[in-house]
Amino acid sequence: MGRGELSFDWGGAGLSPAPLPRSFFDRPSPEVAPDLLGRVLAHGSVAVRLTEVEAYGGPGEDPAAHTYRGRTPRNAVMFGPPGHLYVYFTYGMHFCANLVCLPEGSGSAVLLRAGEVVAGLPEARLRRSPGASQGEAGSDGGVRPAGRRVADRDLARGPARLAVALGLVREHNGLDTILEGSPAGRPHDSLTVLEGRPADPALIRSGPRTGVSTAKETPWRFWIDGDPTVSPYRAHVPRRRSAAATSVGEAPRS
Repeated sequence: MGRGELSFDWGGAGLSPAPLPRSFFDRPSPEVAPDLLGRVLAHGSVAVRLTEVEAYGGPGEDPAAHTYRGRTPRNAVMFGPPGHLYVYFTYGMHFCANLVCLPEGSGSAVLLRAGEVVAGLPEARLRRSPGASQGEAGSDGGVRPAGRRVADRDLARGPARLAVALGLVREHNGLDTILEGSPAGRPHDSLTVLEGRPADPALIRSGPRTGVSTAKETPWRFWIDGDPTVSPYRAHVPRRRSAAATSVGEAPRS
C-alpha cells in the first residue's frame, strides 16, 4: 500500500467502504444533506464520518448561498457536475468544504460542518493538535505554536476543523469525489464519499443554519442528535471582514 492510502478495518467498524454514486448527489441539497449523515469522507489516510451538514440552494433561491447572485470565477465549481468538492477560504484563515448537488449548471451544495474521525487518527491529530516538540499543522501548510492537545471529539467539530483534519486546502477545490473501486485502491490524494453507516432517521434533527445573516430561519442544518462531534449552534454575529471573507452560509465558524 502506497503512502497516503487508506488502511482501515471497515467491517470491524460497521462501516461500508462502497463509494457513493454520482446519482446520490444529483438531487436537491435539502434531500442530499440529511442523507449524508453517517457517510464517510476519505482523503489520503484520514476518514471522517459526517455528523453535521448544511444545505444551500441555487441562484436566486437562497440568499445565504454563494451562488445567489449567479456564477462567478470563485463559485464556478458549484455550477459543475454533482459530487465535486467546492472549497472556499474564509476570514483570511479557514478553508471549508462542500459537496456539489443537482445537475451541472444548478449551483447548489452541502456544507460539511462536522464529523467523527474514524480512520487516520494520528494524522488528524498531527494536523489539529500540537505535539511535544512540534507545533500544530495549519490549514495553509504552516505550523502553529505548540499548545494544548485537541480532544478527539473536536478534531473535526466544525467546518474549518473538518477541512484541517482531512487536509483539504484551496488546491482541492473542484476534485471529483466519484471514484470507482475500493478505498484500498484509491489513488493517492483522492477524495471519496463512502456509504459508511447511514444515520438512524430517528436521530436526525434539523434547524436553522448557523452563523448566517440572511435566510436565518431556513431549517437546512441537519445533525445526528446526541453525537458529541456536532458543533454548537451559533446565531449570526456581525463582524468586520473583507469582501473576500464570505461563504456558503456567511463564513460558518468552527
